[in-house]
Amino acid sequence: MASHVVGYPRIGPNRELKFSLESFWHGKSTTKYLLEVGDHLSSSIWKQMAAVGIKYIPSNTFSYCDQVLDTTAMLGAVPPRYGWSSGEIGFDVYFSMARGTASVSAMEMIKWFDTNYHYIVPELGPDVNFSYASRKAVEEYEEGKKLGVDTVPVLLGPVSYLLLSKPAKGVEKTFSPLSLLGKILPIYKEVVSELKAAGASWIQFDEPTLVLDLDSHKLQAFTEAYSELESCLSGVNVVVETYFADVPAETYKVLTSLKGVAGFGFDLVDGTKTLDLIKGGFPTGKYLFAGVVDGRNIWANDLAGSLSTLHVLESIVGKDKLVVSTACSLLHTPVDLVNETKLDKEIKSWLAFAAQKVIEVTALAKALAGEKDEEFFSANAAAQASRKSSPRVTNEAVQKAAAALRGSDHRRATTVSARLDAQQKKLNLPVLPTTTIGSFPQTIELRRVRCEYKAKKISEEEYVKAIKEEINKVVKLQEELDIDVLVHGEPERNDIIEYFGEQLLGFAFTMNGWVQSYGSHCVKPPIIYGDVSRPKPMTVFWSTMAQSMTARPVKGMLTGPVTILNWSFVRNDQPRSETCYQIALAIKDEVDDLEKAGINVIQIDEAALREGLPPRKSKQSFYLDWVVRSFRISHCGVQDTSQIHTHLCYSHFEDIRRLIIDMDADVVTTENISSDGKLLLISCEGVEYAAGIGPSRRITSTEEIVDRITRTFNWLKPKGVWVIPDCLLKTRKYTEVKPALANMVTAAKHVRAQLAFCEEAVNRNGV
Repeated sequence: MASHVVGYPRIGPNRELKFSLESFWHGKSTTKYLLEVGDHLSSSIWKQMAAVGIKYIPSNTFSYCDQVLDTTAMLGAVPPRYGWSSGEIGFDVYFSMARGTASVSAMEMIKWFDTNYHYIVPELGPDVNFSYASRKAVEEYEEGKKLGVDTVPVLLGPVSYLLLSKPAKGVEKTFSPLSLLGKILPIYKEVVSELKAAGASWIQFDEPTLVLDLDSHKLQAFTEAYSELESCLSGVNVVVETYFADVPAETYKVLTSLKGVAGFGFDLVDGTKTLDLIKGGFPTGKYLFAGVVDGRNIWANDLAGSLSTLHVLESIVGKDKLVVSTACSLLHTPVDLVNETKLDKEIKSWLAFAAQKVIEVTALAKALAGEKDEEFFSANAAAQASRKSSPRVTNEAVQKAAAALRGSDHRRATTVSARLDAQQKKLNLPVLPTTTIGSFPQTIELRRVRCEYKAKKISEEEYVKAIKEEINKVVKLQEELDIDVLVHGEPERNDIIEYFGEQLLGFAFTMNGWVQSYGSHCVKPPIIYGDVSRPKPMTVFWSTMAQSMTARPVKGMLTGPVTILNWSFVRNDQPRSETCYQIALAIKDEVDDLEKAGINVIQIDEAALREGLPPRKSKQSFYLDWVVRSFRISHCGVQDTSQIHTHLCYSHFEDIRRLIIDMDADVVTTENISSDGKLLLISCEGVEYAAGIGPSRRITSTEEIVDRITRTFNWLKPKGVWVIPDCLLKTRKYTEVKPALANMVTAAKHVRAQLAFCEEAVNRNGV
């Protein structure tokens, strides 16, 4: 019985990729060194999979940034602003597209389907001159072959690449990148021909957009693409991979009829209905790559349950055509559970990271072949039983409180407009009020203080003193800059999720459970293993300390329940909605305590609100209902005079405008520079909306910010605009932050003066 892995984490067991990238970007290491690190990571992954018996081992899944950007490089689809015209694309152009430069903006970055991974969005137009500009896929296959590992090169499929693209700047928004299919297929043919010549016997085409609800025109594009590729696919086996959801019934018919394709991969974890489609008919003689091992969560596989599913599939497609696989790439899981030497032993027995999931795939394949490892299966069954019966998982009081939420929409009693009037009387803010998103630079000294306190090298008194000094510095700086609504800077917080999770019951934390979010940025999601509750206040002490230092309002800063959920590894033994309601109740307790402590402006960040939106439309309505309810639960108990802010970033919100209105927040701020101002389109009457029009990742000039502010008046009246930075200040230096914020405040004051002059002229002249 054959085994397969869709993809594997590229960051390395000790985040080697992150550190080598950052060293390279800062000029501390050479191109040669970066390439050596990449080669080592790729080869070690191949050897690891070969050692445990994986038959179909993926290559070209390693990337120095992102697999979509790698495809852009392969096709030579470089936007003109990067100054590339021909030849092999090097790191200078590659990283300019990913990160931008002092003079050129980066390409847009958005979430990869409903995950926390980000991809670089291709920018295409009718005049793009495609050319074969990166041989990375072929070179990686050849490297594997030198090591004695015959890999399966992975390519992002041509149709999905185009469907994930957007019209380039200056191109009509109605332009369809899919119209370029005929121009990119010749390059795909070149790549396939080179891979065949190098000896590849299998090629994997990832076509994740097949799980979306596609119209007939888009589905026809798949038929046309693979018909065109059929001639060059002769002599090589092709598997088309889908993941993250069920394949729609009509799409299933199109997919399983594609020409030149030997096998089809399905996500049987998130795709709960795909099994029924397969039972209804599967093409004779084709391979089925059955994704029964979860690639997105960290819970150990229920081997007995998966084996039962595989037996059903075996009876349909035959033993020789069934391949045991992961449901998607393991990119979304940490690398190796072995590195977790301090994790609670019972909880650890319930988990599987990427390295363990590879072993699960192999164990299932061997069991199907009659070589079942009874000891391994018995240990797995014991762990499954332990998790179901553990008293630490269930809290009856929390379950009852969450169940009692049903039947109410948890809206505040008065309208947004009425609340805003009450808040203005209390806060007395100017037109175009200024504030920041929340965090201020996290210096090396701050990180040292937190680490020493956690390691018990300094006392609590010393720690509080150090953090208090930092808060005072941040408050005074904001006063000097003349910012209207201040923040305390969050010096006590290591991470916006982990900080709260560490203070909530039902969460566990890893030491090395890192997952790539984008580029060199890695996150370490907490694990929600049980019912969630808040035993005591989490932020009140620091927020009230900051408020005592100034007469200006200081925002209480919280992470919202949906973002905590979506940026954690969530328990899979109850619906995600139930877990979210539990978190919402915990955040509500915190919001209520902040208000009682005199904090009148409270920001509940929901950066990950949309990224959990299921790919299939049939499931989206239910998701939108419970995430909005969860957010409203978190702030429904405050008075009209308490102003609730929320911040949304790095996603597409245009299609869920109603959701943002239904959140019932008083002030909504969004990222608008990286998305080219598109998020302004969600504004509507009756919602106070703050556009992200302050400094971005570079020090934006006052003139530029003035222009952005005035351009927002195309959608909003000045009364509805706040002026804020367009990104977090956490990762920046004070040498950047101070001039950037100074320019922002100067710009706001300049526009205020213009508005006051216009108002005076109107009053004076009656026009």
